[in-house]
Amino acid sequence: MPDPRQLAELLLAADSGDQSAWDELEARFGPRMWAVARACGLNEPDAADAVQGAWLRLLEHLHDIREPAGVGAWLATTTRREALLLIRKSRSAPAPFEVAHDPDPESAVLEADGNRLLWKTVSALKEPCRSLLTLVASDLGSRQVAVRLGLPIGSVGPTRARCLEKLRTLISLQETVQ
Repeated sequence: MPDPRQLAELLLAADSGDQSAWDELEARFGPRMWAVARACGLNEPDAADAVQGAWLRLLEHLHDIREPAGVGAWLATTTRREALLLIRKSRSAPAPFEVAHDPDPESAVLEADGNRLLWKTVSALKEPCRSLLTLVASDLGSRQVAVRLGLPIGSVGPTRARCLEKLRTLISLQETVQ
């Protein structure tokens, strides 16, 4: 187990720009960080990006570290988070060599009309559904939605489910009337 005082000195030296301190940190924690990134299923270039991202986070937060003995665990956790972020981004990215096709004008008009009708229906919902669905659509996490709406974080999911059911009911009613 590394000496906490020695780690504190190493982190302080790294914070002041000492390259040998960075080299020592990399020698101590780099292999574990690589193992964490690869264990997340990343290939070598993506694992390198995750490890590099974790080192960047350390650089950004060096002055925040209160427990130098925990820097190894912090780096492993940060590497895992960086790896998961890369995985999420790669899932939402288009496949390589996928040619993006502009939709034909008819499809574009129908999609725009559908979006307009959807948001008109959302605006017809009562609170908190109207605000909750708007915030969820803006890609905020449950914690941020809960804070903005003053809800307990555990109630965001069930409330969202009830609001979506109300939205489905309104849309179904509109479809049967038309």
